[in-house]
Parts: sequence; structure tokens; C-alpha cells
Amino acid sequence: MNDREARAGQQGPKTPGYSNPAPDAAVYVISVAAELTGLHPQTLRTYERMGLITPGRTGGGGRRYSFHDIELLRSIAELTASGIGIEGVRRILSLEQHVDAVRRRNEELVHELAATREALAQALAAASQAQASPSRLPAVRQPSPGQAVVVWRRQRG
Repeated sequence: MNDREARAGQQGPKTPGYSNPAPDAAVYVISVAAELTGLHPQTLRTYERMGLITPGRTGGGGRRYSFHDIELLRSIAELTASGIGIEGVRRILSLEQHVDAVRRRNEELVHELAATREALAQALAAASQAQASPSRLPAVRQPSPGQAVVVWRRQRG
């Protein structure tokens, strides 16, 4: 687990009688966000103009940052401190979002495959209980002995 992942689980101390805001709730004003990230407020405004971050807005137009925004700003600060330019940071963030989307899709497909396997196992069990031949299911059809398919391709010379 890297430093960013370790911090992602931290949301500050719990105050008795109060619940912490949701990670996506835009609750931090720009001065608090700047203090939490170690960045200057003008840097946060610049990152917003560049499209690296999109804080929430109040009715009066004031910026409000969420816990996820704070984590993103910390990531940007780490990357720039290590010598990566803003365009490199933009590309890294884009790739991280893409990787996250691929991971989520992979998890969906793994669950779908497990459900399909379970359904197939149940269908096979039901078929064997009903004395039906499992070969009636297209997914498990076995070729009859003596049957073969031969494909001939003409050689062009």
C-alpha cells in the first residue's frame, strides 16, 4: 500500500455526536484545503483553471473542496514535487482514472462470469436429475463419435 492509499482511508478524528461528511461532500473552503494540502490558495485556483480539479461551489460562488479533492490535490503536489510537469501530471491522473475504470469493469465481469458458471452448474444438475442428456445444452455439447468437420482451402499459386 502506497502513501496515497494509506491516506485515502484517513478522514480525520471523529467528533462525538457528529458524523464525518461523506468523502465526496464539498465542505472545505479554499483556505482549509490549502492548509491541508500544503499548497497556496492561488495554486488551487490555477489547478482549477487548468482543469486538474473541479471543486464544488456555494450559491454565492465560493469554492468548496471534498475529501477526495484534498487527496487529489495531495497527489498533484507529490507528483510536481518529484519533478513531473503539469502536463505529465494531467496524463498520469487520466491514466489512473482509466485504470480505475478498467478495474471496476473487470470486477463486474468476474462477478458476471461467476454467476454464469453457477447458472450452468445448476442447469447441469437439473438436467442430470431429470435424466436428460447434458449434451442438449449448447455450451457443453460433445460431438458424436465419427462426426468431423473438414475445412479445405484452395491454395492460390
